[in-house]
Amino acid sequence: MNQYRLILSALIVSPALAGIISGHAWAGEATPEALTQDWVAQELEQVTSVSQLTDVRPTDWAFQALQSLVERYGCIAGYPDRTYRGNQAMTRYEFAAGLNACLDRVNELIAASTADLVKKEDLETIRKLQEEFAAELATLRGRVDALEARTTTLEKQQFSTTAKLEGEAVFGVAGVISGDDADGNRAPRNFVLGYRSRLNINASFNGEDLLLVRLQSNNLEAFKDTATLTPEGSLRFAAGDGTSNVEVDALFYQFKLGEKTTVVLAANAVASDDFASTVNPLLDGDGGTGALTHFASRNSIYYLLGGAGVGIQHNFTEQLSLSLGYLASEANTPTPGTGLLNGPYGAIAQLTYEGDRFAVGATYIRAYNNDFSVEGDVGSRRANVREFTGLSTSSDAFGLGASFKLSESLVLNGSVGYTRVGANNGSGRANIWNWMVGLALPDLGKKGSIAGVLVGMEPKVTGASGDFQLLGLRDRDTSLHIEAFYQFPVNDFISITPGVIWLTAPDHNRANNDLFIGVVRATFAF
Repeated sequence: MNQYRLILSALIVSPALAGIISGHAWAGEATPEALTQDWVAQELEQVTSVSQLTDVRPTDWAFQALQSLVERYGCIAGYPDRTYRGNQAMTRYEFAAGLNACLDRVNELIAASTADLVKKEDLETIRKLQEEFAAELATLRGRVDALEARTTTLEKQQFSTTAKLEGEAVFGVAGVISGDDADGNRAPRNFVLGYRSRLNINASFNGEDLLLVRLQSNNLEAFKDTATLTPEGSLRFAAGDGTSNVEVDALFYQFKLGEKTTVVLAANAVASDDFASTVNPLLDGDGGTGALTHFASRNSIYYLLGGAGVGIQHNFTEQLSLSLGYLASEANTPTPGTGLLNGPYGAIAQLTYEGDRFAVGATYIRAYNNDFSVEGDVGSRRANVREFTGLSTSSDAFGLGASFKLSESLVLNGSVGYTRVGANNGSGRANIWNWMVGLALPDLGKKGSIAGVLVGMEPKVTGASGDFQLLGLRDRDTSLHIEAFYQFPVNDFISITPGVIWLTAPDHNRANNDLFIGVVRATFAF
């Protein structure tokens, strides 16, 4: 076949076909469908001299022949990296496709009155090749016609020319294995089965923007309301009320403002991670993948804001970015003390550096009278100051998160957060801390898997003054959150994640026996 490759690769006009003949190989198992798809993927370049091909040297046996053919026909093509890859194998289908292109080239030369460039022996060789590969050429033409017909049918039946549908369904089995609730009573041992389903409609109008509409249904109630009586250990995918109502969970439009700035206009239920990195890429899977709990997914201070508003991310360089955002949790309510500007809100500013192996983010959040109180579904009951005291509050939160890729199979994550909260009537102040250190092991046992182990302290009130002190807001003991999980990919669309959550001294109270919560999560992506 080498002498055929020499002739065909010199005569091919189509850069894609030239690339196929010039060395791409499928180990003899190519199909016409795969071959056709590969033509589209190739981006090869014409050369005017064999010397432009870095892997063809004057000492190679075919150098002079290739050089002669370039001068006579001027149509050798190479890969974008200026290689020819002439020693690789080729299939009969590849050769048939190249032969067909050769015939087209010869016809062009003859039609252009350059027939003197086409030597008689070359024409005779091509004629013999055409006869030998007539069956393959006919089969290839039939397969290409079939692919074109199928493509036309798919284009007619697709959902939209600008929109793409994505879905995710999470099935969860979870329950308390042992331990006490926040009141010191034996926690119920009932295991439950619930779900969270999401349907995303992603639309783009110019190729650089995104309109996202997310429909969500969730029937798995939070354990803090029924079993543990503390926000500690709350599952990230369990946020339902048991009704299975379908609602618009997220609605925003994202677009570019210049080359380096991205703007997010949020109409409903948008979180800070839609425009600011949580610097926890392997653990933060928003409940469907990665860590199992709110606390393990991201720094707890991020739960201080969410709702409708605007977010901006500006990239100074490929690694360094600044994120700014303002989100109001009651933006759609027109009554006094609510709305976009007069009601509960959260504002964020974050400077993020993300390199190949190291990422770090420094975050500041200002929150007023937020619906999520101080920390959301994390921390002790006392750390959720507004819920615990019933007072209107304002918070200033500072966070630092980092991720370090020690190797391809080991990533270290960590974060620390401090929140200073005060009653809006000036009657009390409190200090709240949280921290977390975690290890993520990607591709452990199977490509696409993730194993995670982490330990940390969920938000704890370390000091209180004024009415907050009188109300007993301070947490006197320290509870540790220890979590381990293994996400196993059954295939590209299904993963199973067993895990366990261990809470020492639940609700930051050592009088309570340690809580153990078992979880098995199944995630279906489509």
